[in-house]
Amino acid sequence: MQSKPGLFTFSAITLAAAGLLFTPAANAQNQTPSPPLSTAPSPKAAPTNIPDKKLDAVAAAAKKVTAVKDSFEQKLATAPVADKERLIGEANNAITKAVTDEGLSIDEFRTILNVAQNDPVLRDKLMQRLK
Repeated sequence: MQSKPGLFTFSAITLAAAGLLFTPAANAQNQTPSPPLSTAPSPKAAPTNIPDKKLDAVAAAAKKVTAVKDSFEQKLATAPVADKERLIGEANNAITKAVTDEGLSIDEFRTILNVAQNDPVLRDKLMQRLK
């Protein structure tokens, strides 16, 4: 079945997109924690109708987020411990900018990615845009 490589790629991008967003800085006491993401499919969820324009924006944002994540992972790997918290903050800001520059809120971006994980039709549409 060919959906497994697509699902793996999609999952990798989703994790990349979410990875740094959910990495709390060590001393970020003024940040409110994000609620945990649920990847369990809801029972008999109605078919999702997300406009193509939103899917285009999510795909473009996911590509940018992946690039930011890759860049900052390299920086974090070689950074002194004292710089890591600052770099995580910079990465979070860059990811937020990558998403909002595409006209999406962070919550909207996360929600669409979560829905796509559980909706094969929506996932396929998004995967086509990520090629």
